[in-house]
Amino acid sequence: MSVQTTLLDFSMDPARLADESGQKAVFTQLETVLKEYVPNLILATDIKVDGGSLKLLTGKRGTTVFVRLFDRGLVTVNIEYYKEDSEEPLISFKSAKILEGQLNKYISVIKSQALPTLKRCKFSRYYPTSDERLLEYDIDGVLFDEQSSFQKVQVVHSKSFGNMLVLDDLQNISEADLIYTETLMQRGKESYEGKEIVILGGGDGALLYELLKENPKYVWMLEIDELVMKACNKHLRTICGDVLERKKGPNFEIIVEDCMLTVKKFTSEQRKVDYVFGDLTDIPISDAGCSELWEFMINILRAAFDILKPTGKFMTHGNGATSPESLELYEQVLVKMKPAVTFSKCKAFVPSFLEDWIFYQIAFKQTEDE
Repeated sequence: MSVQTTLLDFSMDPARLADESGQKAVFTQLETVLKEYVPNLILATDIKVDGGSLKLLTGKRGTTVFVRLFDRGLVTVNIEYYKEDSEEPLISFKSAKILEGQLNKYISVIKSQALPTLKRCKFSRYYPTSDERLLEYDIDGVLFDEQSSFQKVQVVHSKSFGNMLVLDDLQNISEADLIYTETLMQRGKESYEGKEIVILGGGDGALLYELLKENPKYVWMLEIDELVMKACNKHLRTICGDVLERKKGPNFEIIVEDCMLTVKKFTSEQRKVDYVFGDLTDIPISDAGCSELWEFMINILRAAFDILKPTGKFMTHGNGATSPESLELYEQVLVKMKPAVTFSKCKAFVPSFLEDWIFYQIAFKQTEDE
């Protein structure tokens, strides 16, 4: 069951919508065609608004139709109704395209577009890309849905990608995303055997699980949200194995607290490690690197280098390749760091993200004496 929303957009000569009489004439034509698709359709409200008008119509099965006419030559039609899973849709994408074609001919528009039906309310099928475009996933069920002290934690099932971890309505990782973890750790390019490693975040357990296959000396995973680990241990064991079953093993420990507390403890003890992984939030989508989230990212970066050996590396994910401005801001931060660092980057197509993702490998800049 869900609320179905069908959207149609039209543009026409602005002169036809420039005044009240013109808008009324166009709406009358629209209404005639719409009544063929929505039985018992009647005009319930007619509102004059700044820059045009808004018409609300109601019909069979509690259908509502909003027609917005803009005096700049734009018209939007939003058709909304409730549908049980067993019911046929009142307007499918195919019938919406037919409706678009009829309206196109009837009111002589310049261009038009019918969008696939939005299915809303039961559970979300829509998650944004890194540059905030909306993607519809083939989600057919919610396996886990709880609110922690830090975020909303969900595991949903996708027909294409298997189980997916979703945090605060943002897609994080799925069973199809081994390439994400392998690119983050640069598998085959970096050697972790006998190395000491700190993971900042990583609550899904995927990075810890893959690193332990590389025979490291010791790995500390610092995750603040125990609920994320609970959800992944139950529903994403294909990517985390059994590493989230316990807090400690022969060569690893999971510490459940703000990662900065442990990093500060390591710093005070002058403990140095070979690798630090930043598996926390993404680089912010922002045109100014001065927000609270940017400050957090910079503090994490500096703290990581406080516990790295001179030959150590900080490995992290950045953001989608379609967000170049944010990536450039991050790189500007790296260029200005003291002591100086060098960095390289690579990208990989992450299946459940449906886009290329950028990953960074950052190290101390070596002087000629070194």
